[in-house]
Amino acid sequence: MENTEKKSSAKKVYFISDAHLGIANGKTEELIVDFLRSIKDETSHLYIVGDLFDFWLEYKYAIPSVYLKTLSALLELSQSGVKIVYLPGNHDFWMLDFLEQQAGVKLAGEYLDIEHSGKKIHLFHGDGLAYGDHGYRMLKKLFRCKPLIWLYRLLPVDLAYRIAHRSSHVSRQYTSKKPKELQGYYDYAEAKIKAGYDAVIMGHTHVPEIKELSGGLYINSGDWLYHNSYIVLSEGKFELKYYGKDK
Repeated sequence: MENTEKKSSAKKVYFISDAHLGIANGKTEELIVDFLRSIKDETSHLYIVGDLFDFWLEYKYAIPSVYLKTLSALLELSQSGVKIVYLPGNHDFWMLDFLEQQAGVKLAGEYLDIEHSGKKIHLFHGDGLAYGDHGYRMLKKLFRCKPLIWLYRLLPVDLAYRIAHRSSHVSRQYTSKKPKELQGYYDYAEAKIKAGYDAVIMGHTHVPEIKELSGGLYINSGDWLYHNSYIVLSEGKFELKYYGKDK
């Protein structure tokens, strides 16, 4: 459990996920950049719970130009003293050390346990938790296979990103037609709450929600494709907010 109580308890803690930057929607990046700059003076920590980028693959000498404004805003935020922690999602898990070296963003593992305002919190992007995701769980192991990642990096950068975005688009069209199956997420969160956590915060579903379970909270930060939603922890209370609607 990472104890994060050393910073000022008066400042807020923010959680965001699923902006999927890189999709042909410049407005989303403008909103994210504006959001990051707006919270600079009132937050101590920002947790990115996966899929800020629709695709991320680090090359030694190439970074996608479409992410430049967001990366600059993250650097500004970290230089102001805000601690930024990134949990990779299912679209951006091919990360190395670029964000940490160039933007001051700490890269976490697939899960992260933290504590703020006396609340024990478990963070996880959440991909693979839906009970019907049998095929995806197999693909997840394949996509994280190091030889496959090495081979994919041999592709020219522009081609690699075109293939990735096309695959992402097809996947999104397929999943958007399926009903949201959230019970797997609730059951996972409830098990963590019974194990002693006060809250479990996830992304992935694109369904913003705060739900009471067994004396704790299942929280989903939603997305920035449709909701512009995020979570704020202030003085021990979690709030679900929508940027541009209730700043």
